[in-house]
Amino acid sequence: MKLVTIVGARPQFIKAAAVSRVLRERHTEILVHTGQHYDPDMSDIFFEEMHIPRPDYNLGAGSGSHARQTAAMLTGIEEVLEKEKPAALLCYGDTNSTLAGALAASKLCIPVIHVEAGLRSFDMRMPEEQNRALTDRLSSLLFCPTDTAVENLRKEGIIRGVYQVGDVMCDAVRYYAQLIDAHERAYYFSRARKLFPAPDPEAWYLATIHRAENTQNAETIRRILDAFEELDLPVIFPVHPRTRCLVESVYAERGYRNIVFLHPVGYLDMLFYLKYAKKAITDSGGLQKEAYLLHTPCITVRGSTEWTETLTGAHNLLCRPEKEELLEKVLHTAPDPAAYRNHYGDGRAAEKISELIEKEELH
Repeated sequence: MKLVTIVGARPQFIKAAAVSRVLRERHTEILVHTGQHYDPDMSDIFFEEMHIPRPDYNLGAGSGSHARQTAAMLTGIEEVLEKEKPAALLCYGDTNSTLAGALAASKLCIPVIHVEAGLRSFDMRMPEEQNRALTDRLSSLLFCPTDTAVENLRKEGIIRGVYQVGDVMCDAVRYYAQLIDAHERAYYFSRARKLFPAPDPEAWYLATIHRAENTQNAETIRRILDAFEELDLPVIFPVHPRTRCLVESVYAERGYRNIVFLHPVGYLDMLFYLKYAKKAITDSGGLQKEAYLLHTPCITVRGSTEWTETLTGAHNLLCRPEKEELLEKVLHTAPDPAAYRNHYGDGRAAEKISELIEKEELH
């Protein structure tokens, strides 16, 4: 079967690494990179270090408003679909690339396969929530990562073509974390030591902040960075390109000694920093789940999360972007190890997806 797969953002590259490796054993895959993440640090490095097949098409959509970006993707994806005439389109997650792919395929009566279907934060102000809910409505095959996601779809009246396959991110985390531990743990620790002037270079927090609600003004990011500055361990903070100018302006005012600002790093570096961090502090959906899979406690600087299972036992805590609340939750909370559950599968989600695509009648 010939499939067109849409990717455009860092989390989708990681998921594609897991799925494409299996999918191409049974099917023909045409990989389309929308260019939503166009910075080399956010895109090229993932294809190189994770051995993802190079995209057959790069649409170069770039940045811009949601409308402009989605419109550019729609035009480019439609042209690819008309040329390639695939049996189905496969898309991941909840980005503008996801929705653009689903809309373009649906308008051409091409079945849509949605990986990570059924996730809900129940906050329709979030563009990601709009994207994922609309994509689910347009999809013929909906591959859910958890039982909660299946139940969310059932409540919305979506029951046909729905499968709980586990989480493809679990496939990727297990595969690459084992590689780090088996072959390159000492190498990564030697690199980490060079980041810190601190006496204990093997202890740190990992932070990522990039969502609009936390980066739309200098005051919000200033409160977050001020909290990082007062933590008991250094904070490794890879700065998203979209956030860089704002962070630089706040840094120029304040100056920070406890924060190690980095350019975006590759997946293997990020996985290493996350696995051995004391805690993660993030507003990223993907990093919350990766932290949970690696048993790293997480503080999520958001009012809601689509990964509700991670909240059990305080393994993941929601937090407002307020200095005192951040300090309290980072420094004075601990997860309950007895409450930990494996919600995300056995690391074989990609195999199940490939088998079901072959088995299911698409329409």
